[in-house]
Amino acid sequence: MGFELARATEAAALAAGRYVGLGLPQQADEEASTSLLKELGWLPCQGYVIGHGHREREVQNPDNPELWVGTGSGPEMDVVYAAVDGTNLLAQGRPGAVSVICATPRDQMWLPRSALNMQKIVVDRRVAKALVPECLDAPPGWVLALVARELDKDISDLVVWVLDRPRHTNLVSQIRLAGARAQIRIDGDIAGALLAGNPDSRVDVLMGVGGAVEGLLAAAGVKAMGGAMVTRLAPRDEEERRMVLDEGHDLQTIQALDDLVKTNDIYFAATGITDGELIRGVTFTGRLAKTHSLILGEGGVKRFVQSEHPMRGGRSIAMQDSHTVRAADPEAVSVPRL
Repeated sequence: MGFELARATEAAALAAGRYVGLGLPQQADEEASTSLLKELGWLPCQGYVIGHGHREREVQNPDNPELWVGTGSGPEMDVVYAAVDGTNLLAQGRPGAVSVICATPRDQMWLPRSALNMQKIVVDRRVAKALVPECLDAPPGWVLALVARELDKDISDLVVWVLDRPRHTNLVSQIRLAGARAQIRIDGDIAGALLAGNPDSRVDVLMGVGGAVEGLLAAAGVKAMGGAMVTRLAPRDEEERRMVLDEGHDLQTIQALDDLVKTNDIYFAATGITDGELIRGVTFTGRLAKTHSLILGEGGVKRFVQSEHPMRGGRSIAMQDSHTVRAADPEAVSVPRL
């Protein structure tokens, strides 16, 4: 199923890639979402969307047909996606915008309906055993000393990924006071978490508050790579706080990866829209487009896939033409379509 999910993120990236640098984040996200959901219509499962990257205090209603994806046959799955993670990065032509999706068996992912933000710390597998819940309340300098010890590095060599938000002003000051280097980004905390959870990247840890849906997607990807993450709900205002409490959630509870994603049966895919440290972005060269994707899951395997898409009228020929193939032959599951 990982490759099927990658076809969806490829479609989203190809659609959003036409908007890079144009200053139109909403239009890019809408086009990417439409393309991604069309692809998910052919996912061989009964899929239910429990969260997506552009929700705003929506109520998830299981009777809403727009929340169901897939062919309607096969296993029951929960699906979470961000058609564009890093809309501002895309709009400004900056690195790091990606399209991301994950799926697990039904009821194996945790996402409060009204929560929009989470406090997070993410590390890779080399530090995973040392990342305990107490880290979330500890001074940043103490956490960084722990990470440095596990990585056998000086604190001055650590790179800490942080979202550029006013709420992180004190956090960034403490990171720098400890001697570590803050890598500050305006957007894209799923990509940031994947970098922190990947032992091959230059990022050692992610710290701070980001989106809840983005946190769940990050948790799936980080768990599939063997990393670790601790989180806690972080309402951004009194209304969100009240709604989260009304759902029965404790704002003091600290959760680890197994609390967010209960299963190891994880299917995860991400496709670059703009070039990033982890995945290259979409390139258009006349009648050909190239995409680069990361696929995780299936026994802990990590795959990097480069795909070439012949284009016609600005759109992938394969994704246009294979609608006809699907209609004629429902078993032709290896053929991509739009």
